[in-house]
Amino acid sequence: MSLTQLLTSAPFTGPKNPDAVLADIPKSLKKLGRLARRYVPLVKPEATEEIAIAHDYLTQRGGAERVVLAMHRAFPDAPIYTTLYDPEGTFPEFKDAKIITSPLNKIGYLRRNHRMALPILPFASSFLKVPAERAVVSTTGWAHGFNFAGRKFIYCHSPARWLYLSDQYLGEKSTGPVPLLLKTLRPALMLWDHWAAHRSAVYVANASVIKKRIENVYGKKDVPIFFPPHSVDATAPVEPIPGLEEFTESDDYFLIVSRLLPYKNVDKAVEACNELGKKLLVIGRGPEKEHLEALAGPTIRIASGVSDAQLRYAYRHCLALLAISYEDFGITPLEAGASGKAVIAYRAGGFLDTIQEGKTGMFINQPTVEQLVEALKAFNPADWDADYIREHVDGFSEARFISRLKTYVQALPED
Repeated sequence: MSLTQLLTSAPFTGPKNPDAVLADIPKSLKKLGRLARRYVPLVKPEATEEIAIAHDYLTQRGGAERVVLAMHRAFPDAPIYTTLYDPEGTFPEFKDAKIITSPLNKIGYLRRNHRMALPILPFASSFLKVPAERAVVSTTGWAHGFNFAGRKFIYCHSPARWLYLSDQYLGEKSTGPVPLLLKTLRPALMLWDHWAAHRSAVYVANASVIKKRIENVYGKKDVPIFFPPHSVDATAPVEPIPGLEEFTESDDYFLIVSRLLPYKNVDKAVEACNELGKKLLVIGRGPEKEHLEALAGPTIRIASGVSDAQLRYAYRHCLALLAISYEDFGITPLEAGASGKAVIAYRAGGFLDTIQEGKTGMFINQPTVEQLVEALKAFNPADWDADYIREHVDGFSEARFISRLKTYVQALPED
């Protein structure tokens, strides 16, 4: 079963209380499990700061990191606490922030390969002190377990994939000493994860599917949904991507903005555009890049490391965005919509939260070459109202996100 199938078939059905986990732990691990269940740093730090931001790690450029940037813009003087920080691997805007890391950050290999630290990251996280009266926490697995001095607002992108879908998360690296250790420690780590999730009064989900997932895993009811923002300012300066000026100037290409990973289905878009002779610009980086370059025909271009101004240019001049992987939320349709562009998307996951069928985009039921070919044939840019798309996307603006975030933080109750 593929990762997409697992994500769309109600995975993450974890036990709703730690006792259920404990019952399944082999006898040899029960002692470790009990320790994990009771594991709480003995002394909370004293609150010396008014507000702080916390995130799992800052080592890559993804949607979660963009949310942290929005949090940073909301509270520019707040330090950011994280386990690992790689300035070259993540967004350059973080260089303006005060970043405080765990001791693991001293190991350069882990900064570049955070998955190798998975078995110990949750426990290391518990020692990372956040001495603030209020903490704004962005988590996909362990930031909710930092040692907080005060109140916490937990913004959950998903219960831990590395824990509840560890084989699929690790992919082809699911064998070897680190994955084996992760599997051995999994029962104890689940106890730690439940403890971390249940010690905060305010826990929100970033999408409808995440709300359901949090309920399945943690047993939390009535979790609010708080959508992430898009951060593309369509009125800001733009510039063409060097070497692609001629390719993009005629405004007749489809666009994909994505990490180049197998489950992103970029290869399906390349094959469909090859078949139809349609122009396609792929913006992203990742291990699939060489494979995609070999697959690409004469109407396909692939670009990596583009600036924000170049990304805005690509959105502004494309025919439409293709978003054909499963995403829990998926920010790129909103980024394209800021420039009035429609999207052809996979009917699943977070795209159901952000796309109005027939008004801001069209859906394919499965991310196959055949269905994408039919959608590309049917797409007509004249059918879409750019002003309506921009108005719809404005509801997901960073300004609105920041306003709502500040309201949450100001009203934080005692845990």
